Amino acid sequence: MGFNATWAMAVGGMVGGGIFSVLGVVISLTGAWAWLSFVIAGAIALVTGLSYVGLARLYGEGGGAFTFLREMDRDALAGGLSWVLLGGYVLTMSVYAATFGHYVGDVAGFPPWVGRALGGLVLVALMIVNLRGVGDASGVEIVTVWGKLAVLVLVAVLGLARWAPERLSPTGFDGGPGTALLAAASVFMAYEGFQLLTYDYEDIRDPERTLPRAVIASILAVIVIYVAVALGAAMLAGADELIAKQEIALAEAGRAALGLPGLIAVSVAAAFSTASAINATLFATARLARRVAADGELPGWLASRNEAGVPDRAVILLALATGVLLAVGSLRELVESASLAFLCTFAAVNAMAFFELAGRRKALAALGALGASAAAVTLVAKWVSSGQWTALIALGALLFLAFGARPLLLRSAPTED
Repeated sequence: MGFNATWAMAVGGMVGGGIFSVLGVVISLTGAWAWLSFVIAGAIALVTGLSYVGLARLYGEGGGAFTFLREMDRDALAGGLSWVLLGGYVLTMSVYAATFGHYVGDVAGFPPWVGRALGGLVLVALMIVNLRGVGDASGVEIVTVWGKLAVLVLVAVLGLARWAPERLSPTGFDGGPGTALLAAASVFMAYEGFQLLTYDYEDIRDPERTLPRAVIASILAVIVIYVAVALGAAMLAGADELIAKQEIALAEAGRAALGLPGLIAVSVAAAFSTASAINATLFATARLARRVAADGELPGWLASRNEAGVPDRAVILLALATGVLLAVGSLRELVESASLAFLCTFAAVNAMAFFELAGRRKALAALGALGASAAAVTLVAKWVSSGQWTALIALGALLFLAFGARPLLLRSAPTED
């Protein structure tokens, strides 16, 4: 892949389901300061992207956090972090599936439970696609990313053209810019897709030059898009309406802009965007799980591949786990949990870069580690203060399994013959 393809894949990975899923959530948390939340989260993502690129160039290979820690001879930490990372991807796919169901169900006039069922059906369909060995749709992703961007830019331009800053805050909201850090932490998953490029390091033409340019340009572009959409959509539909319909916030903005055609256009874009994001994430995550299993940090039977060369057991297990979360979690809970998983992972990657890189990269990595850690702590504190005990218990269980019980579980797991 050259620069254009690499850039498009990174943008598609971030925009894939991000803004369609999180816009209503971020406005409900911070009102008129939603745009600042996307800037803060984007700044953390940008610094982290530089850390990913620096580590990939240092070791001459991709593979992400798991591979980097292996290169540093931190096998135990690599294994535990890989479980957290895989959990983050499963949570992200459940967000995408839920968002798909909400947008399709709403535009078709179905009740909410049917929308959730539609999310499950698209998940099953894409699991079958991956098992048949055709899950890598990078060429399609490159084409569809421009369609998504066209719809988002149209919403942003139409909204900004109706400049009405009084519509940015919900009725009775009195929060200031300080709420932006909490909102940035809560919706951080909207920026997680860029690091999937490190898994394709060997497929990038002249990666030492192309990868850093593509990562930096893609994150900057996505920050601009998210800020423009956050402002434009609120000016079109009003913050109160976006919060009331937060699962389909962008569809409401499309309706306010162009009536029924706008609603349909945004809903179709959301459906294609989230479906392609599920497909790409399942494809990449199953292969990451197989690599981790082959290195002994997941049960060996997950390294199995079918006749098409697909890690079939990993695909099925990941899809089943995603389906369970889709069935039991609300959109806000899933978004916040996925965001926390990636904040923890990105804090670890920045810490690695701080110890391994030199010069300005070391200072930037320190800032990235501090920023990601502060956002993660802020989100956990919010869960404690609001009594979100289910999320806290789930977080504790994941960390215990990843860093405490993992060695015992691996010893007792059946191995692949």
